[in-house]
Amino acid sequence: MRLNRLHLILSVLVVSLLLASPAFATSVTMKYLGGTGSGIGGGAVYPYQFSINGSSTPTLLLCDSYDNDVRVNERWTATVTPFLQGIANSMFGPSMTLDYKAAGLIFKSMLAGTITATQANWAIWGLFSSNATSQSQFQTTGAGAIETQYLALAGTASNSAFNGLLLYTPNHATPGVGPQEFIGYSAVPEPGSLMLMGTGLIGLAGMLRRKFLKV
Repeated sequence: MRLNRLHLILSVLVVSLLLASPAFATSVTMKYLGGTGSGIGGGAVYPYQFSINGSSTPTLLLCDSYDNDVRVNERWTATVTPFLQGIANSMFGPSMTLDYKAAGLIFKSMLAGTITATQANWAIWGLFSSNATSQSQFQTTGAGAIETQYLALAGTASNSAFNGLLLYTPNHATPGVGPQEFIGYSAVPEPGSLMLMGTGLIGLAGMLRRKFLKV
């Protein structure tokens, strides 16, 4: 009886950890609903609205890939990962890690209301596309100065500065080909928190096992 109870408790702990693990990387279906003049950042066109996995509640995201394109009602599959983790398999790849970090900090500043969504999007586009930097909007929004400022900040930023950020990378897309890649935010446990929880669950399981064996 004691062993059966122990097995039940351990099973619950394992299932709990497995339920938490999808936060590391999740495949989702995205549907582009269009731009918005309100929401995060308060931009004139940005951020973009999406239905994720058929949800009726729009998710607001900002794209980082100027040379890619999406159409209203277009659907595709993307992999969602915590921001820093997602860079390894991102559209532009780990060689652009500093640029991704700058993009993440720009996005966070947009959320805080320090810069508008339009400024943020042009600055982020400029990090990854020379075509973006050649547009007049890149100059009129002051995106160049924002880009320079946040590249410097990205060089010394701690990992915790990117907590809550998510990267939506479209499957099988490349720069200039296929849907855009997007940055989003969700106040969910980060990988470090999940790892800590997993370690705690394992430790608790060990304590329970010893307790039951002594009884």
